Amino acid sequence: MEQSNPWQILDETQIYDNKWIGLTEYQVINPSGGKGIYGKVHFKNFAIGVIPLDEQYNTWLVGQYRFPLDAYSWEIPEGGGHLHEAPILGAQRELLEETGFTASRWTEVLRMHLSNSVSDELSIIYVATGLTAGQAQPEETEQLVVRQLPFAEAFQMVMRGEITDSMSVAGILKTHLLIQEGTI
Repeated sequence: MEQSNPWQILDETQIYDNKWIGLTEYQVINPSGGKGIYGKVHFKNFAIGVIPLDEQYNTWLVGQYRFPLDAYSWEIPEGGGHLHEAPILGAQRELLEETGFTASRWTEVLRMHLSNSVSDELSIIYVATGLTAGQAQPEETEQLVVRQLPFAEAFQMVMRGEITDSMSVAGILKTHLLIQEGTI
């Protein structure tokens, strides 16, 4: 059952803005009636993730150093999709950029908000099949390692806590269930 918004906004101040994100601080009256502040990060792109699967249920992960975490991360191919275009176009672009693959079949498997207590970022995750190999085209900010492995091994990496990226964890777990059901 949907509820009406119990928050009252008294004032808002834009704290930061660039071409990817904006940060706004709100002066609010919270649902209990107390005054407070709330910060919201607005994302100017979709978060797009792709799980490539070949006929033998192999997949490809991308390894890279993540600046905000100060740590290396294994992930599904992912990146930003423009809000003014169909999300599938961003998925196709990210798969090509990061792995060199194109795919003839695309299945959307998941939509989720990545951190809805502070952000409006929407993530859309696809499974790509009917793969054709090509040349990866990473962005200048990306220093990627692409690794082929059985999908079952990627699932075990999630279960062992070796993959911690939220889109990768959710996408791999959902895809695992869909494979078990025989729908992928």
